[in-house]
Amino acid sequence: MELTNNLERQGHRMLQLGVAMMAIVAVEGFAIPALALPRTGLSVHTLGTLQALLFLALGLVWPRLALGRTASLVAWWTYVYSSFATWAAYVLAAVWGAGGTTMPLATGGARGSAAQEMAIRLVIFSSAPTFFVAIAIIMRGLRLPSAAPLVAHHEPMRGTAR
Repeated sequence: MELTNNLERQGHRMLQLGVAMMAIVAVEGFAIPALALPRTGLSVHTLGTLQALLFLALGLVWPRLALGRTASLVAWWTYVYSSFATWAAYVLAAVWGAGGTTMPLATGGARGSAAQEMAIRLVIFSSAPTFFVAIAIIMRGLRLPSAAPLVAHHEPMRGTAR
């Protein structure tokens, strides 16, 4: 019972994060013209929207994951960290007018100081391994129980003539 409640609570938190992220990117959209790199600001806006939708989708799926307490905690925290770290790196690039060494397509090659470029690089590079850990655990949690064989089951549609 406790494990089910844990997965439900984590799923609910994912839903809350998705709604919060959607609200943040909606407000951020108004700031795009004022950013040092407005085009990167649009990337921040798009990325944030995608991440909000992924939080909402995962929040709905989370209670169905076949994961133990430790695995669900690791997956939850690594996914949340990777999402916000990726988004934060793009926010920093847009605000500073930097990031050309790490994300040249998104920034148009604009470069900031060495410290700014290093900060962006550290944040974005730390998000990748945590994302892959989270996705691997989530994929494992989506497996079918061994007692339920994967069999196609076809039922005739109701109200259709044969």
